[in-house]
Amino acid sequence: MTNLPISRFPVPKLADLPDDIRTRIEEVQEKSGFVPNVFLTLAHRPDEFRAFFAYHDALMEKPGPITKAEREMIVVATSNMNQCQYCVVSHGAILRIRAKDPLIADQVAVNYRKADITSRQRAMLDFAVKVSANAQEVGEADLNALRTHGFDDEDIWDIAAIAAFFALSNRMANVTNMRPNAEFYAMGR
Repeated sequence: MTNLPISRFPVPKLADLPDDIRTRIEEVQEKSGFVPNVFLTLAHRPDEFRAFFAYHDALMEKPGPITKAEREMIVVATSNMNQCQYCVVSHGAILRIRAKDPLIADQVAVNYRKADITSRQRAMLDFAVKVSANAQEVGEADLNALRTHGFDDEDIWDIAAIAAFFALSNRMANVTNMRPNAEFYAMGR
């Protein structure tokens, strides 16, 4: 495998980062065994790094009726649609682990409509993909379709927020040409 740069933009050295950012990255490294490239790429702008990960954590780490695995499904399906290699690969790895299913991430990434998921999850992903690609077309019928699957308005907000947040993430990953870490490919398999 060619040793390509992880970003088109300058990537700071860990030792040169503000303490809070360096500490967060070191905690991730200790837990996962490596530093995901998104952390180093986004550390190029420390204030934006902090804001990005604060919103990420608020959306992705909260408890609730939408499981952490389902939140990752949203990321994988919308990232595929946005052609974001980094997010499909990295969040696919997280989905495999959180769902305890080595196949689900590949199925969702290739075509969630044919994946072995529930009709509730399919409705969730239909809505998330619409928000990511055509939010201007979202209407009351879209929300009602989710309500028939047991989602309430707070759940619908979460689905929309995750899809919208990762649309931003996908675009930045594509612009920076962020490379997935090799470690992601084997995780959860």
